[in-house]
Amino acid sequence: MEKLFKVSERKSTVRAEVIGGITTFFAMAYIILVNPGMLSYGDPTIFNGVLFATCLGAAIGTLLMAFLANMPFAQAPGMGLNAFFAFTVMPAMAALAGNPDLPLVKQYQMALALVFISGLLFLLITFIGAREAIIKGIPQNIKLSISGGIGLFIAYIGLQNSGLVVPDPATQVALINFAGADGTAVHGALLSLLGLVIIGVLYSLKIKGSILIGIVGTALVSYITGYSTIPENFSFNLGAQAKDFVNVSLFKMDFASLFAGGEGIAATIGTIIILVLSFSMVDMFDTIGTFLGTAQAAGLMDENGEMKDMKKGLLCDSIATTAGAALGTSTITTFVESSAGIGEGARTGLASLVTGALFIVALLLSPFVALIPGVATAPALIFVGCLMIGGLRKVNFDDPTESLPAFLTVAMMPLTYSIANGIAFGLISYVLLKLCTGKFRDIKIPTVVVSILFIIRFFVSI
Repeated sequence: MEKLFKVSERKSTVRAEVIGGITTFFAMAYIILVNPGMLSYGDPTIFNGVLFATCLGAAIGTLLMAFLANMPFAQAPGMGLNAFFAFTVMPAMAALAGNPDLPLVKQYQMALALVFISGLLFLLITFIGAREAIIKGIPQNIKLSISGGIGLFIAYIGLQNSGLVVPDPATQVALINFAGADGTAVHGALLSLLGLVIIGVLYSLKIKGSILIGIVGTALVSYITGYSTIPENFSFNLGAQAKDFVNVSLFKMDFASLFAGGEGIAATIGTIIILVLSFSMVDMFDTIGTFLGTAQAAGLMDENGEMKDMKKGLLCDSIATTAGAALGTSTITTFVESSAGIGEGARTGLASLVTGALFIVALLLSPFVALIPGVATAPALIFVGCLMIGGLRKVNFDDPTESLPAFLTVAMMPLTYSIANGIAFGLISYVLLKLCTGKFRDIKIPTVVVSILFIIRFFVSI
């Protein structure tokens, strides 16, 4: 174990790695049911197929991180990317096939073919070193701000999941009305606050496993106080789920319908290119953002501020996306919730091994995973966000051509619900500010190229 994962060399322990792996799993376990719910549109056969694909794809991607890259990162179908898959790409498949009444399952299978193509593109640009060049071309201040941006982003997700932050028609978001809101909602918000206090106190006292203890403790209190209950119809039929997975999802990518040319060959190819580039840009920069944002906390940066074994990590991400499409799920990416395990001390692939193994267990026990309420995992996300915001201390705020791009990187991640958008606004503003102030030598060619690609993505729609 020591020789394989170099636990002592990275100043960690087997205990810390195991706890970190378990913590990461619980922080991201929501994807097991959220992803099939989003991609299936209520179709039970697609739901079952995507459920299997989600667990298997997450397990494969995370185990790749364990054994190929030896990194404490977990992978699964990405939020945002699955929404793009379900609500933009799937409806567009009817036009591509020239059939407005195209069955839902065909839309799903055609969209899988697009994800598979984007996965192959990832593999190509990873092998030729293009993704590494892009990462190295990101300005140092933006690299530093990515960690803080991700911290705010996941804290915002946690605040939403807790029910403390709620939608508001006038201000978009607001604090829950403790005096006038529904009693169940207030109950959940108070549980999350309790969990946050538990984690904060235990972490301050340097008690190992503080985040995991907070998740489990809050979950138990939620059942004891009646907030959470076991559903009356609590059951599962693994055989039926496996059958749907084989019949609907496994290797069911529909390339023939995708390239049928229903809206004309030129238009079809144009639409496919735009969709593939959209998948690729968002996934690539979500992954890059997660790597840069969490690698520093995990001790995976070298003396030059570059991520160690970065190409191996990017290769894992590329393979996972391709494998995920073959299994039947939307783009698999590195999850920002990996920072929860890193916050517990995870530093090696041993943590990823634990997380990956738990996804396999979850495949067999998926209904039980759903028993962990969102109000129990929300405090972990909020607290880890707090830990990650410290990376902003090293940002140069004295030079506006450096500080404004850094600020936009941080602000746009939570406000647009996208790591990629935050990086995009940071890079584009950086190039513009440097050009307009005559600081041409500060700009690297990969930064300019990526900025142009982002601008094209923002202004070209399907």
